[in-house]
Amino acid sequence: MTKQLVLEDVNVNVAVEEEIKPLLKNINLTINKGDFVTIIGTNGAGKSTLFNSITGDLNVSSGSVKLADKEITKYHPEKRARYISRVFQDPKLGTAPRMTVAENLDLASHRGERLTLASRNLKSKKANYKELAEKTGNGLELALDKPTEQLSGGQRQALSLLMATMKLPDLLLLDEHTAALDPKTSAAIMKLTNDIINQKDLTALMITHHLEDALKYGNRLIVLDHGEIVADYAAEEKAKLVTTDLLKYFG
Repeated sequence: MTKQLVLEDVNVNVAVEEEIKPLLKNINLTINKGDFVTIIGTNGAGKSTLFNSITGDLNVSSGSVKLADKEITKYHPEKRARYISRVFQDPKLGTAPRMTVAENLDLASHRGERLTLASRNLKSKKANYKELAEKTGNGLELALDKPTEQLSGGQRQALSLLMATMKLPDLLLLDEHTAALDPKTSAAIMKLTNDIINQKDLTALMITHHLEDALKYGNRLIVLDHGEIVADYAAEEKAKLVTTDLLKYFG
């Protein structure tokens, strides 16, 4: 197994009213290439803090973060973004609202590259973008020339997902990316998510409050509580779990 993400003795502390509050405590975590890991835990368990530590939006107090054999602990968030893609809970956060769907896709196709004044030749790429958008199954291919701010929440989140995975990231972070959607749309986005991860053999971590999704998707399940990993279920163990087995962590 190739190690894709390794966190060693990661601690995150913040100052709160002149006191030091630990948000993550001695996190040791190894994610192998191709893993799709679901993450659950109560509010304040440290799930988003874990993601922010990986992306560099929050500095670790001690420990190290390695990604695809790169020591990235000291990398700024902008540099880490060349290798890490993240889809947020709010569909509005992953797209440029006044740019069209095609323009957003084109922007994503150049992630990590140095921006130049060269012509985008957007017209010549639209056929490819239409084919890509058709995979969402929600009519996004009919909205290529529409400003993203006019899309439905489900279409916008599907676009965010396409943009995050156009150039294969070393790591895909899904930060409760279906939480703001209605059940039917959420199910459709989860199917799209699973299809993309499997087809592109991506390494992904997904925070979710939907216990059914945590059990249905991925090959591994991690439970966080008070900044610590309190359970780590591999594929065989995970397959035997039911939702009532997970409710004990929310008591």
